Amino acid sequence: MKTVLRLLLPVMALSACDSPLSLYYREGESVSRLQTETTQCQVQAINEVPVANQVRQSPPTYWPGRTYCDGRGQCYRSAGWWQPGRVYTVDVNQGLRNQVEAQCMAKKGFRPVSLPPCKQADKSWAPAVPTTTLPPLTTQSCYVKYDNGSFQIISPGQTG
Repeated sequence: MKTVLRLLLPVMALSACDSPLSLYYREGESVSRLQTETTQCQVQAINEVPVANQVRQSPPTYWPGRTYCDGRGQCYRSAGWWQPGRVYTVDVNQGLRNQVEAQCMAKKGFRPVSLPPCKQADKSWAPAVPTTTLPPLTTQSCYVKYDNGSFQIISPGQTG
């Protein structure tokens, strides 16, 4: 039983790491055309709304000292200390750039969608073939990601 758990836990951990596939979508469009249009809109967005990084720092944290008492009723307090805040960089234009990209894609007839990763039962439902044309979506649609970066959109229960 312990051996089974040792083998099963890494698999469960890997499957928990799967994240949704977010892409622009227009039914019947080729994936290569989608990629071309997305790249063009990303380039347009970066040209119109360039990166504007700002260095920021989170607030420092004060850690109070501790009180120590010996067995004879004498107590003393250690000194507290300040821990400096974390320094990080923020692109303040990222949100606006995302909006410009989304508007560009909307003008081309694409809308953003997010698909969950397929469960094992859904993966076995369809042959493993990367998607080349965006299929009709259903509420059960999900995706499979392949090692080469391609993906397959699966709509369980849909015929055709």
